[in-house]
Amino acid sequence: MTAFVLNGSEVVVDADPTTPLLWVLREQLGLTGTKYGCGIGACGACTIHLNGQPTPSCALPLDAVEGVDITTIEGLSPDGTHPVQQAWIEVDVPQCGYCQSGQIMATAAMIRDIPQPSDTDIKTYLAGNLCRCGVYNRIRVAAKRAAEIARG
Repeated sequence: MTAFVLNGSEVVVDADPTTPLLWVLREQLGLTGTKYGCGIGACGACTIHLNGQPTPSCALPLDAVEGVDITTIEGLSPDGTHPVQQAWIEVDVPQCGYCQSGQIMATAAMIRDIPQPSDTDIKTYLAGNLCRCGVYNRIRVAAKRAAEIARG
């Protein structure tokens, strides 16, 4: 049994402690917004917040999250009003959309840490999130817009 806080609620999961967190989120807890991309933590599609830090969940074993606070894309904002979600819609970022939950989660952490991100900040912060469709320019524009919305 592994206990942690997920999107603000305590959960207890009965699963093999070596199971990657991504599969527990998707298969056992029904939170399918976090995507599988590579399985080795290199593409960013599975990014969640682990104690507030963007972290790939596909190679993170369940036993590593005992007692921690986890936020998934579903927990970022229940009604889609997080500044990053608003900016993503306004800028019409997604093409295929597969990488977007990871991009959004990384951007949410970035604008929390860097209220006025430069292009270099965005490139650095989102370097671990790959987009096969190549919409990096729209992602950059949306990240700046999200920071503006967050600042009010």
